[in-house]
Amino acid sequence: MKIEGQGKLLRIFIGEQDRYEGKPLYEAILLKVRELGMAGCTVIRGIEGFGAGSRVVHTAKILRLSEDLPILIEIADTEERIGAALQELDGMINDAGCGVMMTLEKVDILRYRP
Repeated sequence: MKIEGQGKLLRIFIGEQDRYEGKPLYEAILLKVRELGMAGCTVIRGIEGFGAGSRVVHTAKILRLSEDLPILIEIADTEERIGAALQELDGMINDAGCGVMMTLEKVDILRYRP
């Protein structure tokens, strides 16, 4: 598959400890996106951050080692494919019952060739 031109970038912000059907939510999302044949997905582990509650700063600092670091999942593809995937991913995230922020932005896909 060759993709170039306008696309979408979906970003999903969750916590490392969030679970879906017994496995890490980030892993479940990555596997679902792969199953759907999306162009690409990257899971990034943050070193520090906080969520909507802003009560606790999760950090990787040695003196305050957190077991729930922030996770950022980035998924890039065409607008149509991102829209279809969003329906499935939203259901998974709702079932997980975790705090989440999702963003969507336009991107120019310069090159994608497997």
